[in-house]
Amino acid sequence: MTTRVIALTGATDGLGRALAARLADRADHLLILHGRSAERLAALRDDLRGRAAEVATVRADLSEMAQVHVLAAEIGSLTERLDVLVNNAGIGGGEPDGVDRRLTPDGNELRFAVNYLAPFALTRDLLPLLRAAAPARVVNVASLGQAPVDVDDLAFERGYDGKRAYDRSKLALIADGFTLASELPAREVTVNSLHPGTYMPTKMVLESVGHSIDSLETGVESTLRLIEDPELDGVTGRFYDRLREARALPDAYRPDFRDRLRAATENLVAM
Repeated sequence: MTTRVIALTGATDGLGRALAARLADRADHLLILHGRSAERLAALRDDLRGRAAEVATVRADLSEMAQVHVLAAEIGSLTERLDVLVNNAGIGGGEPDGVDRRLTPDGNELRFAVNYLAPFALTRDLLPLLRAAAPARVVNVASLGQAPVDVDDLAFERGYDGKRAYDRSKLALIADGFTLASELPAREVTVNSLHPGTYMPTKMVLESVGHSIDSLETGVESTLRLIEDPELDGVTGRFYDRLREARALPDAYRPDFRDRLRAATENLVAM
């Protein structure tokens, strides 16, 4: 009988795939693994076949809000409770996704949409399942790469830069994690964010930076700690640099900034 249900976005490549492979060795687990490509999801299922955990896959393009909401509904069709949601899917600051400003079908800046708007909407859609599994955890895969967010220009129409767009989206993700953590009782759902590793050898890093620093194993261990370490029961509203608690940029702690970001985000998600 399944005792723990974990949903992981961006599971077909890089850190997500390595994390899925590690979690697949957990008996009595249901892994709900998300990807954008049906072919890559099929390959992932093949790779994990016969492992200890039960595996289900779900497909969605997180750049489109309608697909984010459908993804939440699909997860809800697979389980009545969700112990852990790992918001891992993301787009980097350069290749292979390009460095130019691109808009989603909803008219949002692409990096902001995938890295921040999608986890914002998905997490809130899944709150009933998370509460049903209390105590549950939300883990946001963020970054030490952060930059101030102009709430009046969330589409980044002025002075666009791909790396800065990535950094802005990650600060927004961390700040909203703090906001959500302040709203949810820690005995029900905790919300924490982390920088899993610096320039791990993922396709995104190798194609945009050209070299790696930390191993994928570093990222897996850092993220697993937030997923399952019992010492973090009831710990919420924190940001971690790998295994150590750290500080995000000051804006992430400012209630006035977080309130403005929340209001603007709700408008974008509604659109």
